[in-house]
Amino acid sequence: MIEPVRSARLVDLGCGDGRLTAALHERLHAGRTLGVDSSAAMLAHASAHASESVSFREADIGAWRSDGEQIVFSNAALQWVADHPGVLRRWSAGLRSAGQLAVQIPANADHTSHAVARELARDWLGSEAPPDPVAEHVLAPEAYSELLDELGFERQHVRLQIYPHRLESSAEVVEWVKGTSLTRFKAILDPADYERFVDEYRSRLLAALGDRSPYLYTFKRILFWGRLG
Repeated sequence: MIEPVRSARLVDLGCGDGRLTAALHERLHAGRTLGVDSSAAMLAHASAHASESVSFREADIGAWRSDGEQIVFSNAALQWVADHPGVLRRWSAGLRSAGQLAVQIPANADHTSHAVARELARDWLGSEAPPDPVAEHVLAPEAYSELLDELGFERQHVRLQIYPHRLESSAEVVEWVKGTSLTRFKAILDPADYERFVDEYRSRLLAALGDRSPYLYTFKRILFWGRLG
């Protein structure tokens, strides 16, 4: 969706290990690119992709404010942050004239894979269960369209897209969410309890989905782009 801008200044918010940041810099022929992430461990990996024109910084993307960039980019990170209207206002406020905002976020909170995790969390942890960030934070696609208009983006593209992942079996969904949605439980449970949690999750999920081979995991994501006047 991003339109080319010669030698642009851009920022990748939630850059992780920096691989996508470096690819984005090269793909858009950017002048200077900054990757921002709150994880020191991820940024340690990202340092391998640093150069004279690509740099990285540890910071909270929710509090970050644009400051003269032409492109603000964020891939699969905004869902971890609350108050999307406020965050997008900060991300957009300092964009240059004709600046662009491009964001992708998962929107799969209503899938059985996520619903079973929330149910199990309530049974195990009650009121202390960590919330599902996608269910709590991600808005409806039309809400992002309204926000882009409110923030002065004269052009926009907002869509909900289904990415079909053909897995060998429904059991593989467990491995998928262990690297995403279930990380919030791994962070608060001791290793033995977390393994028992995952075992119970697997049992409940397969009871709900059926033990199917192969299995099509339909993953929804919201992609939105806007360009200021």
